Formats: sequence, structure tokens, C-alpha cells
Amino acid sequence: QVQVVESGGGLVQPGGSLELSCTASGRFSGLFHQLTVSWYRQAPGHYRELVASIGRSGIPLYVDFAKGRFAIVRDIAKRSVWLRMSKLKPEDTAVYYCNIEDDRDYWGQGAQVTVSS
Repeated sequence: QVQVVESGGGLVQPGGSLELSCTASGRFSGLFHQLTVSWYRQAPGHYRELVASIGRSGIPLYVDFAKGRFAIVRDIAKRSVWLRMSKLKPEDTAVYYCNIEDDRDYWGQGAQVTVSS
């Protein structure tokens, strides 16, 4: 049984930094490094949106608002992916979700990130 567990998150002041982690367990149809792992976020009243992803190539992809501020990092041996966030803004406040694409999508439980003074 596949499990995707997130940790991190919390309250941070504007301009601050925060790190989220995502760790996968269980059996996937493919090897972990072959899977695409993405971070999404969903703010109240908004649709869930992509933040960053990393896949087979190992090349990270970022949406515009994440470029220069967020970094997605993968450790294949630990089957873990981190989202390192810096220069956080109030509009980054959201629940952040880890997603793993295999023969189906697997989601973590979500981690609340609140950016406020």
C-alpha cells in the first residue's frame, strides 16, 4: 500500500523561509526516480495549483510565482522530496500537497503554510 506523508509547514513571517518534506512508502509500479513528484497548493476559495515538480530527468520545473523563491529537491534513496520556500509572501498562504504520479495519482494529506506577521 502506497503512502505519501508530508511534514513541515506552519506559521512564518513575510520574507521568511520554510521547508516541506514528502516521503513515500510502499510499492510503486515504477522506480521512484522514474516517477514525477509535484507540489501543489490550494488557498481558500481557489483551485489547487501546481507549484513545482521533478521527474525522470531530475530537472526541476517551477511555475512562475515559484521561480527564484522555491526549490524542489529529491533524494531517491530516501524516496523523499522537499519543497524549500524562501522570501515567502502572504499570498503563499495555502495548504500544500505532495503528488506522486504512478499508474494513478497519490496525494499526501496536505500541510498548512501560513505567511503572516
